[in-house]
Amino acid sequence: MDILYLLIPLSVVLAFAIGAVFWWAVQSDQFEDLEGPAHRILTDDDRPPRLGRDGC
Repeated sequence: MDILYLLIPLSVVLAFAIGAVFWWAVQSDQFEDLEGPAHRILTDDDRPPRLGRDGC
């Protein structure tokens, strides 16, 4: 029973910390573009650009 005096306040502090980190992420636009990186991977071209006839 004595451990509850430690665990309950610790869990409340942890819940506030998680809420603060989530609030910071929302405020700093971390969730602004969720689909952009996924589409960018699919359209990424790793081949070097082809040279024209004149070598440029």
